[in-house]
Amino acid sequence: MNSPETPSRLRLHGVDHTARPTWKLRETVEFYRDIMGLPLIHTISARGWGPATHPDFLHFFFDSGNGSSIAFFYYLGSSVPEGMQNRPGQPPVPSDHIFDATHTSWLVDTKEELAAWKQMLESKGIVVSAETAHEVIESIYFRDPNGYFIEITRKLRPVDAIDANDANLTLQAAIDYEAQAHKSGGKLTAIDSVWNTKAHLLDAQFQTSSEASPIRIYVLNVPEFASLVEAARRLDSCQVSDASGDYITIDARVPIEFHRKELGLKPAVWYGLFTGGLRGRIESFGRDTVRIVPA
Repeated sequence: MNSPETPSRLRLHGVDHTARPTWKLRETVEFYRDIMGLPLIHTISARGWGPATHPDFLHFFFDSGNGSSIAFFYYLGSSVPEGMQNRPGQPPVPSDHIFDATHTSWLVDTKEELAAWKQMLESKGIVVSAETAHEVIESIYFRDPNGYFIEITRKLRPVDAIDANDANLTLQAAIDYEAQAHKSGGKLTAIDSVWNTKAHLLDAQFQTSSEASPIRIYVLNVPEFASLVEAARRLDSCQVSDASGDYITIDARVPIEFHRKELGLKPAVWYGLFTGGLRGRIESFGRDTVRIVPA
């Protein structure tokens, strides 16, 4: 008898569809079909789905490219939940981090395409955010008639093995710290704890010690953090080394400061500045200045 396929052999082949409820039937159809230009390709109309508590509904799908679709459930006779009533019309910035974390992002190829989408949407009366860079992508944001966040994005660079390795290390640091916090009845509440734990994991990997350098910044060797490395090279108090594989290290024995505008970073990248790992303590972290001191 054949054994079941293991997860290492199983592969997904892209997103077929995403789905969410809507309480605005006409507005949703007109927004996605007529403004966004997504063809309406399929509709299911059903008398509930068995249980007496399940309302009759329409379930309709729009083609969103490359074989994927975005779908909506319109439950007949249902009312807009209280938490959704004030969503439409809000500006395209995160106002509720829990609600807005659930969003759809579509891909374009070029900066010119992204700008063209922004121009077209604004010509239709849609409020669109400024272009925002998030490390490996640049995006615009807006809201649909229900207030759902929508993102259109372009890739700034390919995601490579260096990113995958670093991603696994970041999550391992978070899992390790969270496990320790739970043992003492605490929680993981500050990203600084993840950065510190990740630095300890890298210290062990590279067999380094905090004795010689009470402050160490591990900087992933990718373009978006290059200005941090160059700024450190100009500081007499910092020693920069390229000898740690995928990471460049910045060491210091005294407090050091960096300034966002001097680094030329957008806030979305600035607030993730130490994602590579940090040994030391962040004394202050504002919109433009960060100060790191020995722990």
